Amino acid sequence: MPDEKRKLHPETEGIIASASTQSVLFPDCSVDMGVDLAGVPLKNPVVVASGTFGFGREYGQFFTLSELGGICCKGLTLHSREGNPPPRIAETPLGILNSVGLQNPGVDVFIEHELPFLRQYDVKVIANISGNTPEEYGEMCEKLSAAGVDMIEVNISCPNVKAGGLAYGTRPELAAEVTKMAKSHSSVPVMVKLSPNVTDITEIAKAVADAGADALSLINTLRGMRIDVNTRRPILKMNTGGLSGPAVLPVAVRMVWEVASVVKLPILGMGGVTTGEDAAQLMLAGASAVAVGTALFADPYAPLKVRDSLAEIAAKQGLDAVHNLTGGVNLW
Repeated sequence: MPDEKRKLHPETEGIIASASTQSVLFPDCSVDMGVDLAGVPLKNPVVVASGTFGFGREYGQFFTLSELGGICCKGLTLHSREGNPPPRIAETPLGILNSVGLQNPGVDVFIEHELPFLRQYDVKVIANISGNTPEEYGEMCEKLSAAGVDMIEVNISCPNVKAGGLAYGTRPELAAEVTKMAKSHSSVPVMVKLSPNVTDITEIAKAVADAGADALSLINTLRGMRIDVNTRRPILKMNTGGLSGPAVLPVAVRMVWEVASVVKLPILGMGGVTTGEDAAQLMLAGASAVAVGTALFADPYAPLKVRDSLAEIAAKQGLDAVHNLTGGVNLW
């Protein structure tokens, strides 16, 4: 049961004990931390990114999930998936490569077992979905919106089996097709997650906006590869994987700025956020809220530290509300 006391690994208990004196509360300032993401009110602009936080149970041992603005849940598919064979995680300078392969219990199990757990907390629940056909996206949107999630994040970096495995997010017409299907089957806001692995991300953004998306999230991971020079084999079993972490932050900031310049949709910015300054960069570039992902693997308190640092930055700049950072970049 969610309220049962869990037996923690001794190392985990040590981490919690050593961190017990850390502040997980907002600093003493008058900044309004509330933001609006496509009509979904967030108590603060910090969300945890899909695929890095599971369904919150593990990180909930460190702090109450109500401290967060929102949770982008582990990516869901219509049916359960085992994911890719290991090795499927590899460290890189200032980041990691992953090819986990969307391991998840399936949308029905999430609705039955994980969503009730999350609903114990005062936090917005954003369900992330992946599909192989537009119809799969539609079916999941129908189930999840009926179950009462606050928003659906549509991952369009998935292969379209009807288009020979070409990812939805690489062609404007394919991105628009899945967006329309998701919107027609959802009663909650639909946020489309854009892939950076394209020539011009603004073309995808405009197609998705024209198809009715309520918000955009970006960036997803950059495709990368590492090779063991001794064995001459790729380190990841699937040869390539998605690069995330601090190394991708400048790419994320640039793409958020480009997209915010051509569409008027709210943006959830992500990609390498480790500090409050990182988050502020994305907001200044045009993001309404930010997501913390890979940083969680090194520090479970990272999203709370980012939140508090954002408040301090806004206060030092004389802002009465953190949302005033959005789009505030002064270009040369």
